[in-house]
Amino acid sequence: MATKISRRVFFQGSAFGAGMAALAGSAAGAEKPIQGFEDTKSTTDTAKPWQPVSDRKIKVGIAGYGVCKFGAAFGFQNHPNVEVAAVTDLIPERCQELSRECRCTKTYPSLEEMVKDPSLEAVFVATDAPNHMRHCVEVLKNGKHVASAVPAVFGSLEDAEQLYKEVKKSGLNYMMFETTSFHNDCYAMRTIYNAGGFGKMVYTEGEYYHYMETPIDSYKGWRIGLPPQWYPTHSNGYYTAVTGGSFTEVSCMGLPSVIPHLQPANNPYKNPFGTEIALFRTSEGGMARMAVSWDTPGHGGEVGRVRGQKGSMTDLAYDGTGLVPGLSLAKPALPPAVDSGGHGGSHGYLCDEFVTSILQKRTPLVNIAWALNMTVAGIVAHKSAMKDGETLKIPQYKM
Repeated sequence: MATKISRRVFFQGSAFGAGMAALAGSAAGAEKPIQGFEDTKSTTDTAKPWQPVSDRKIKVGIAGYGVCKFGAAFGFQNHPNVEVAAVTDLIPERCQELSRECRCTKTYPSLEEMVKDPSLEAVFVATDAPNHMRHCVEVLKNGKHVASAVPAVFGSLEDAEQLYKEVKKSGLNYMMFETTSFHNDCYAMRTIYNAGGFGKMVYTEGEYYHYMETPIDSYKGWRIGLPPQWYPTHSNGYYTAVTGGSFTEVSCMGLPSVIPHLQPANNPYKNPFGTEIALFRTSEGGMARMAVSWDTPGHGGEVGRVRGQKGSMTDLAYDGTGLVPGLSLAKPALPPAVDSGGHGGSHGYLCDEFVTSILQKRTPLVNIAWALNMTVAGIVAHKSAMKDGETLKIPQYKM
């Protein structure tokens, strides 16, 4: 007989009830926040306080404080196992603001200068997407662990190969800060999947809808006309960050846009599409539909649904036969000063996972294989859309 857990029952019966914390980052002033940065409740179990794995502090450098202000958004400056020891941004005013936000007095004019600092053990790269690969490689070559904002690489399969080889050669930790991985629902899905509650995954859906009638400001205008599937990890995470699996082949359809910056003549990518819908074959043999759209007004955000041989899940409602009795689907507590933050209550968890992985000398959750399997699938999907949906094979990455 199927076991159906409604949203209401989930919150009452997951062993965290009144202990669930509503941790959220606050929007500055009255200005409307960028989508994803809204105040977000997190299904955090505060009945079990955070326990440190070490009393050691890691000296971290932070690079980048652009429009999204990602450099200070993930809580490194508040983590008890971190000392933000240096910061950098190419624009001096932004560098000074990042310095104030992170309570750090040492600044550098560029990432290339900062990574030479021998005191740093790790660097968080929150620079422009086209430079993520180059900057991460620079960090690794200077003997430091590295975390990066999404995507891991920008539109280039060659860059993916270079980053993969550099991470493997270095033996250092690399982590992509894919926010989906710590959304309340995705965390619950991964917990159920790892406990066998879904069985083999048959079908997955992920959607990243972010209406941009005009592009968000960006360094050298890199967001103008951005191919949707070049920024795919917020949707693809609903498969890879649930199962650890990858996408093996894709047929993707694109819809030409009426928005000016999404006309081929008006953007550097010659991209005609505002929406791209990809149908993937997964490494389990199942299927996934992943949508990314810039030009469709209406509900936005990063959402997903999963369906396995033993059950399915939408949002926080599980319907199936494979749920393990007593399984807690709540996220563990964070350090007291670290907020879960925006993007589905994920920011603080990404920071804590990266820091803890270094302290425990283990591979982080969104490692180089997960990062590239999420990112490269979108690059190939855009190639398919430009070929009117031709089915294409996708390179595979493993730890």
